[in-house]
Amino acid sequence: MSTIKIAEALAGIMPADLPVRLTAYDGSSAGPVDADIGLELRNERGLRYLLTAPGDLGFARAWVAGDLVGTGFHPGNLYPVLDLMSSTDRWRIPGPAQALELIRGIGWDKLNPPPIPPQEHLPRWRRVVEGMRHSRARDAEVIHHHYDVSNRFYEMILGPSMTYTCAVYPTADATLEEAQAHKYELIARKLDLQPGQRLLDVGCGWGGMVIHAAKHHGVKALGVTLSQAQADWAKRAIDREGLGDLAEVRFMDYRDVPEGDFDAVSSIGLTEHIGIRNYPAYFAALRGKLRPQGRLLNHCITRDHNRATRTGAVIDRYIFPDGELTGAGTLLVQLQDAGLEMQHAENFRMHYARTLAGWVDNLVDNWDEAVAEVGEGTARLWGLYMVGSRIGFERNDVQLTHLLATRTDDVGVSGYPLRHTF
Repeated sequence: MSTIKIAEALAGIMPADLPVRLTAYDGSSAGPVDADIGLELRNERGLRYLLTAPGDLGFARAWVAGDLVGTGFHPGNLYPVLDLMSSTDRWRIPGPAQALELIRGIGWDKLNPPPIPPQEHLPRWRRVVEGMRHSRARDAEVIHHHYDVSNRFYEMILGPSMTYTCAVYPTADATLEEAQAHKYELIARKLDLQPGQRLLDVGCGWGGMVIHAAKHHGVKALGVTLSQAQADWAKRAIDREGLGDLAEVRFMDYRDVPEGDFDAVSSIGLTEHIGIRNYPAYFAALRGKLRPQGRLLNHCITRDHNRATRTGAVIDRYIFPDGELTGAGTLLVQLQDAGLEMQHAENFRMHYARTLAGWVDNLVDNWDEAVAEVGEGTARLWGLYMVGSRIGFERNDVQLTHLLATRTDDVGVSGYPLRHTF
């Protein structure tokens, strides 16, 4: 039998003044009695998750499994508690003697890891053993893991635009839908899309950019995605809009697109998946698809620095397996080394924080239907992931960068005006 109360033990490593009430299945409690926010550890499995994977991963496992629940906030919106808990410099890490005492008090048997939740992907070392990182087969598998959850689920989260990338808010009071439409229009203006031109959109998702370019700019647009579910949804959307003569989405790797000589290429949220070591080949491939003086717009999540940094365990295991991020400076170096001329760069960090807040609101508004569609564990995971990401953008751990470039021709003509027109 435990000699240390579980809630007190957990409180021992949390910030001393954290205004969160902790309760546990052994009847113990800790923290302010009048706290607005509470966390309840419901069973021993949840404790074993927390002990065998200390930090974010153990918290995520217990939360996704339903072994850790909260009060004072909606299960789809953990912002009130994660915002408080994300001051990691204030956590008290136990020393060896304190850790030993803690484990002896709670029980050595609690160090036996339980089976991981079904939503969790293979650990990084297993993926290395079972397939070369960023091989075509492995890229397709991890895209399937994330994007083929359920089209209906994504409709509930993303809203009518079905756009799973950062929106651009023209005003502080703009809606999510207005901001997504503004984002597509901004990209179209940056690419200077004109009627009759040809656009390639790599990693096109559910076809939002393809449809916008065809519908509003008379562009013949081709999108490619590694998700069959996305391609099927996009085809239906194109047919509904009556744009079949201009817009097309294919289930295809961008490296296999046979056409070339495009007037413009857009990459909106693909670069995060391809791997930093593959940047030279990636930018070379996109340049190869452009005609001389054609334009490239690369939209991707970046870090606030250019040092090598691995994606956190929760993101790697639950959300974006094999995802890699680096700073905008690294991207720019590789873009230039591939023979592209940078024309404009822009950071939309706080726009992504607002976008994520909008998606979380949608999840909360559609919670019951979302749970019925994908299960409570997956719905809880998405609330955790989106709120954690929002905080990352708010605190400048990550950014969202636009790089606009041209395939300047051999005699130095870029086709770009003296000043920007967007």
